Amino acid sequence: MKYVPVLIVCLCCTIQSNAQQLLTLEDAISAALKNNYDILMSRNDSTSYALDRYYTFGAFLPQLNGVATTVWNTNNQKVKFVSRVSGKDSIVSRSSVRTSNLNYAVNLNWTLFDGMKMFATREKLIELERLGTLGVKSQMVNSIAAVINNYFNIVRQKQQLKAVEEQMSINEERVKLADKKLSVGLGNKPELLQAKVDYNAQKAAQLQQLTLIAQLRDQLNQLVGYKSGSIYEVSDSIPLNTALQFGVLAQQFEQTNPTLLMAKKNIDIANITVKEQRAGLWPTLSFNSAYNFAQTNNSVVVNQNQPFFNQNKGFNYGLGLNVPILNGFNTRRLIKQAQLDVQYQQLNYNNQRSLVDVGLTNAFKDYELQKQLLTLEEDNIAFAEENVVIALERFKQGVSTYLELREAQKSLLDAKTRLIAARYNTKVAETELLRLKGDLLR
Repeated sequence: MKYVPVLIVCLCCTIQSNAQQLLTLEDAISAALKNNYDILMSRNDSTSYALDRYYTFGAFLPQLNGVATTVWNTNNQKVKFVSRVSGKDSIVSRSSVRTSNLNYAVNLNWTLFDGMKMFATREKLIELERLGTLGVKSQMVNSIAAVINNYFNIVRQKQQLKAVEEQMSINEERVKLADKKLSVGLGNKPELLQAKVDYNAQKAAQLQQLTLIAQLRDQLNQLVGYKSGSIYEVSDSIPLNTALQFGVLAQQFEQTNPTLLMAKKNIDIANITVKEQRAGLWPTLSFNSAYNFAQTNNSVVVNQNQPFFNQNKGFNYGLGLNVPILNGFNTRRLIKQAQLDVQYQQLNYNNQRSLVDVGLTNAFKDYELQKQLLTLEEDNIAFAEENVVIALERFKQGVSTYLELREAQKSLLDAKTRLIAARYNTKVAETELLRLKGDLLR
């Protein structure tokens, strides 16, 4: 029966651990690609471009419109005539003369040639659709990088929490030893009080870490589209890829970086816009056709030469030619503006390429630095842990003071903090390199 409480505690711990589902990095990325608001908005823009692209065939079709009107009039009419024989005036008046008019027509206008503008517009819409696709990819890469950094920041803070709790256990042992020494007359009260102060300081650090982890989890919830307050566990380690080579990353980043690909596509679109504006220098040839119907019905006529009923209907067609001669040089102005935009987009591409190149170089330097620091801190942590073990044993035996043990504890906590930071910073540098390369979607 003495083992029953232990079994109950183990069972409760098992139930609590199962209640919080483990969220892997792959699960977080998958959820972000499905629910992230920035990605959803980018996809909406891309869908809009795709919709415009789908209806590009409409630019080659004729415009067909139907119009119809009917009007009823009730008028008082008065007509004055001069007789050629007698030379006298004769006046004819009618009241409440009702007239009905019916008109309808079907008009067709088909642009046969507009300086190839319709073809340039179609090509532009196709390129805009591709630009939208690149925009989605760029947003996905940025969102994945944000998820990775946030996810492993939670892992980092969990490791930091574990380091703080290890220090708490040592301080708790210090409190017990100091209290025991004081009770047998071998210790002093300031030593006990200092041990309690250090323990409470670590307790405060533990609470701060728990709060920080909760805040980071809420940030991750927003990135992956989970409800605020969702609780889950993350992994306990930070896997690293320490085999990245700068030559491989810098070799083809122009063909894979989404930002540079979008800048290239904007250059293509700007060149097509120049074609569109140049079309304004050419004449426009169109085919026009219409079927018209007009009918007028008078209840009474005042003028004897006016018909009671009049109907006109028929089909007509022809060609129209619009030759631009002078429009205030507006077309020339639009062409020059489009050419300036081409130059701007080229400068923007060169600027973005320079930024990515510098970012890639700096990220790799930071990546190499963090790897070196990581190796150094992994070696250093073993020394710090051994030093604490020795200091604690010496303190138990009474051959060292609590100040020596406290200094050893502080050195161990600082070493673990640096080691955890080096792991996380290496991961951040690795993620940034892959983001700039455009490889995070693979």
